[in-house]
Amino acid sequence: MKDHRKNPPHHLTIRVTHRDDPVSEVTEQDTMRAAERFPNVVIRGPVFGFATQSPDDGESWRLLSDVSDGFPQHSRDGLNSHLWFRAKNETRPGQPLRDELLAAVARLETEPVDELMVGDTRYRIVRGDEFARTGADGIEGPRPTDPDDSRRDIGDRGRNSACRTTGFVIDHARATGIMESIQRMELLPLRYQAERIPRDVREDSVRALQTHPGVVLLPATFTFAERKQASWEPMAGLHPSPQDARATLYNYLAEFLPKLEQDISDAEAEVYATAAEQYRAGPPRDELRVLGRRFQIIRVERLMRIGPDGPEPPRTTDTDPYGPMRLHPPLAEVEEREERERRESGADDDPQCARQGHEPSTEGN
Repeated sequence: MKDHRKNPPHHLTIRVTHRDDPVSEVTEQDTMRAAERFPNVVIRGPVFGFATQSPDDGESWRLLSDVSDGFPQHSRDGLNSHLWFRAKNETRPGQPLRDELLAAVARLETEPVDELMVGDTRYRIVRGDEFARTGADGIEGPRPTDPDDSRRDIGDRGRNSACRTTGFVIDHARATGIMESIQRMELLPLRYQAERIPRDVREDSVRALQTHPGVVLLPATFTFAERKQASWEPMAGLHPSPQDARATLYNYLAEFLPKLEQDISDAEAEVYATAAEQYRAGPPRDELRVLGRRFQIIRVERLMRIGPDGPEPPRTTDTDPYGPMRLHPPLAEVEEREERERRESGADDDPQCARQGHEPSTEGN
């Protein structure tokens, strides 16, 4: 490896800072205690999302999704929709940017591409790895300093925490606290090693240590897991806060478990429903036992590997369940239909409608 001691490149630079404010001090102590209680890292597998790099961000990349997709094609589809709606909402027919956006959409409809250039902006499908921390006390749950809204009713399906990953800036050289910097250093050699993982996947993981040697930690996420004989089995998607994961556990026990597990009797379903309501009514808890089963709210972290050209894209051994496809109708047809419906509804005769932005826009001319 080249000697970069004098001028280390962006993707190899880790800047450590010490913050004296009370919140940072408590967070540092919390992270230190967690590292002592849960010293082991269990890697679960890859997750995918999409990001952008614009001139305003310099060498940094900005996430446009929550990086929780299970397959690269899921994220390509997400990027497809993102670009299609950009064309619809931010451009007009005949503008060069619209043509470029729709050309990118057309490629995503037919090719499994992982990077696109639209104007002066780059878009990339990015890859991360989920992992959890374990120790003698089991698997790590939420930390006291994790953002949470424990007073929120977990039965209220209309309320969810804001995603902390979408909009996150991937900047390897950004200054971080002492403990996070130490943890990033510890995670640098993390790779797939278990024999149950196919050899080509393990070899790809080793290559990534060279091609993308840097590591950035994304905001922590949460889900609930069930304790099996020798492991914990995550039972739901990732959520931005512990309370969101508690709400998912409540809904699972109260409604979905009897439908998903066919051998559950009516009497057992009632027991689960009662336990769910008691869980909802009581103070926030991160563990629930019912009918001999143990459920726990767990903390799931994600790392993203960084190379000289930014975050790692999907690997050749990452699999997809399906290929690219058309997700949206032609934009011209959609706008023609909307214009026809607007005329038929009499919107043209409504002066207030006109004042609110129905006059032709001059943006981009």
